[in-house]
Amino acid sequence: MANRQALRELQSRLAERLLAARTKGVSASWLAVEAGDGRYLFPLGQSGEIFPWNSPQPVPYTQDWFVGVANLRGGLFGIVDLGRYLGRAGTATRGERSANEARFVALNAAIDVNCALLVDRLSGLRNAEAFSEFTEPESGSPAFFGHRYVDLQGKVWQEINLQQLAQQAHFLTIGA
Repeated sequence: MANRQALRELQSRLAERLLAARTKGVSASWLAVEAGDGRYLFPLGQSGEIFPWNSPQPVPYTQDWFVGVANLRGGLFGIVDLGRYLGRAGTATRGERSANEARFVALNAAIDVNCALLVDRLSGLRNAEAFSEFTEPESGSPAFFGHRYVDLQGKVWQEINLQQLAQQAHFLTIGA
């Protein structure tokens, strides 16, 4: 019960900080998330609303990374498991996902794709001061990968351009 309350408080604080960052000038540049065994940074201007786990309705004959569809605030959204989409090991199967930490991060409405990314956990907001160095994406990385950042604890974070991700033919082709 205490964990559930702590997670709600974290989500509330994140929502307040996201709103403050958008209205008072950007003090944080990214929403940090974890999916599979990877750490990712979503630009705040491309990120939409964060939703708690809500069992999506499976859709037959789709890619294994397309979890299904879910009603999020009255809108029908396709749910993409980010870890599986990126081929990252460690992603739980559809039935094994921890509902306590998993979240849906909708793409910003300006991107004009009714899609939310399923992530294993939120890691807060980050700004440039949270990182000690950055490098160009690795050779052969997808076009939607931005810089790679190393935080002060030595953890590597991969920036993902959500607008470019949403324009990828592979991302838009959910049929198996």
